[in-house]
Amino acid sequence: MENLTFEQLPKAVANLSDKLDKIQALLLQKGNEQVQEEDKLLTVKEAAAFLSLKVPTIYGLIKKNELPVMKRSKRCYFSKVELMNYLKQGRKKTNNEIEAIAKKHISTKS
Repeated sequence: MENLTFEQLPKAVANLSDKLDKIQALLLQKGNEQVQEEDKLLTVKEAAAFLSLKVPTIYGLIKKNELPVMKRSKRCYFSKVELMNYLKQGRKKTNNEIEAIAKKHISTKS
C-alpha cells in the first residue's frame, strides 16, 4: 500500500467506499442465489437420493404422512428446504445442550 498525503485521503476513502459497496452488492446477490437454489422442487427419485433412502422407503414415508410432500395427480414433489427441515427435526441434542436445558429448567423452578 502506498503512502497517502492528506490531500489524497478523501479520494482514497471514496475509492474504498465504492469498493465496499460493490462487495456488499456481490454478497447480497450471492446470498439470494443460494436461497433460490435451496428451495428447489425434487422428484421422488431426487428426494430419495437427497435423503440417502430407497424409492420404496420414500413411498412408505409418504403413506405414513411422515414426509412433507406435494401431490399433483399421481406425481409427488418435495421442497428441498422442507426436506432439510425434516432432517433437522431428527437431530439429537448433545450432552452439553441437555445439561444446559436442565440447568435452565432447575433455575426457573427455584
